[in-house]
Amino acid sequence: MALSLHHLVVDAHDLPALARFWCRVLEWRVLSEKEREVIIGPSAEAGTGICFMPVTDAKSVKNRLHFDLAPDDQEAEVARLLALGARRLDIGQGGGRSWVVLQDPEGNEFCVLKPRRNLIAFAD
Repeated sequence: MALSLHHLVVDAHDLPALARFWCRVLEWRVLSEKEREVIIGPSAEAGTGICFMPVTDAKSVKNRLHFDLAPDDQEAEVARLLALGARRLDIGQGGGRSWVVLQDPEGNEFCVLKPRRNLIAFAD
């Protein structure tokens, strides 16, 4: 059986606003916008995207899944993301870590990693 990841689904209160934030973060674009879903991705031909779906309840706990972003320049990227509307977040990670924890405008956590100079090969 062939299987591939199609979308990561993110619950949101303001679908268009959160989708546009992540489009700016990832330099992606809106691929589909409907009343109850907004889908973004790098292109219409890309195999995987992010789908934003509506929820009415408020976020109350740490995400069980989050994005790790790998920039060329961590400091510059954190500054860019803060300018786009992200906020710093302390989840008890302590100092000296190789990542910076941020949250998007709706409070979803994500990390900005230090640059990865060498690609890591994952073995199966």
